[in-house]
Amino acid sequence: MSRAPARRALALLALVVVLTACSEGGPDAAPAVTTAAGEVPGEVVATTTGAPSGAPLVSGSGAADDQPSGDDDEQAEDDDEKEEDEDGMSLSSPSPLPGWMVAPKPDTGLCRAATTEVADGDELRAALSAAGPGSTIRLRPGLYEGRFVITASGTSEAPATLCGPADAVLDGGGVEGGYVLHLDGAQHWLLHGFTVRNGQKGVMADGTVGTTISGLTVYGIGDEAVHLRRHSTDNRVVDNVISDTGHRRGKFGEGVYIGTATSNWESITDGEPDRSDRNEVARNAIYATTSEAVDIKEGTSEGVLHDNQFDGSGITDADSWVDVKGNDWEIRDNVGRFSPLDGFQTHDVADGWGTRNVFTGNSGAIDADEGHLVALRPVNENVVRCDNRLEGDGRSAGLSNVDCR
Repeated sequence: MSRAPARRALALLALVVVLTACSEGGPDAAPAVTTAAGEVPGEVVATTTGAPSGAPLVSGSGAADDQPSGDDDEQAEDDDEKEEDEDGMSLSSPSPLPGWMVAPKPDTGLCRAATTEVADGDELRAALSAAGPGSTIRLRPGLYEGRFVITASGTSEAPATLCGPADAVLDGGGVEGGYVLHLDGAQHWLLHGFTVRNGQKGVMADGTVGTTISGLTVYGIGDEAVHLRRHSTDNRVVDNVISDTGHRRGKFGEGVYIGTATSNWESITDGEPDRSDRNEVARNAIYATTSEAVDIKEGTSEGVLHDNQFDGSGITDADSWVDVKGNDWEIRDNVGRFSPLDGFQTHDVADGWGTRNVFTGNSGAIDADEGHLVALRPVNENVVRCDNRLEGDGRSAGLSNVDCR
């Protein structure tokens, strides 16, 4: 036999052996591959079956009202690096509140008499489209599947309201894309009481003014839970329970995110700083986040972060509870536990930003040899007051890397 036919025969024999092994399965067998009808060899559509144990995080678009999934802060490089949830976490309930935390107590009188009651996603979309000043949309207990967009506005004298009990659940259908609830230019709203889960973002506010986000439970989110951006000003994020973020990619798993990173000003705010100013973040319980509990971006000014509780035991892609890169923020009376390094940090990532922030009355326990309760990196004109308190008997380098005053 000539060498060429012999080589072809050996190659054919090897192919038969490989195909036989794959068909028999076994611990190292390749996943099943399905080729779409009419496709040529080499253009293969691969489908795999199976899922993590338990009720897994859902991948996919979920429902109508599609929104872009890769258009905001630091997402461009992320499109081909999406992560699956490795824990098979059930989305039926959030992780338990840490034992040291006290559950927020939102004002129970905020949900006024309803002008419209809704019981499913279609009714909710219709009500949101028809809303205006003074409207009150009340969610009945139940599951509201899909993604929801608010473009109508109230007024400062007659805000619009969307409210409901904690067992009224807005479910976005998957952590890989979209915003569960998107305030798109909507102003003067009250969002109160209900639950938001299972989206790439939980509540996204773009160009929102004078809105209160209160008493929500937000969990099971692919990236950050609540985000105020595109010059969203004079809003309040108060008395919420926020947990279980970062299930798409840990580095984007903040609890509350204010503003836009300088690298994204061009695409988000036409090259200008994102002046999401004078926002208040208060009395929230934030835990089981993979990144910071609160991330305050360069470009933002004159906000207040106070009386929050932070638990950093779930942080995998950050090294503090709070990161402040804006200017003239008041950071006071917050408490935290279990930080990977520091409790509160400042950073200067854009010229003229990360300065004149004041830290007062904060407390917490640090368990890192090089960590501080408040670390000014760099110092700039930031101030650490002497009434901040380092607690516990864990390891740390001290209250701050600068003298208090």
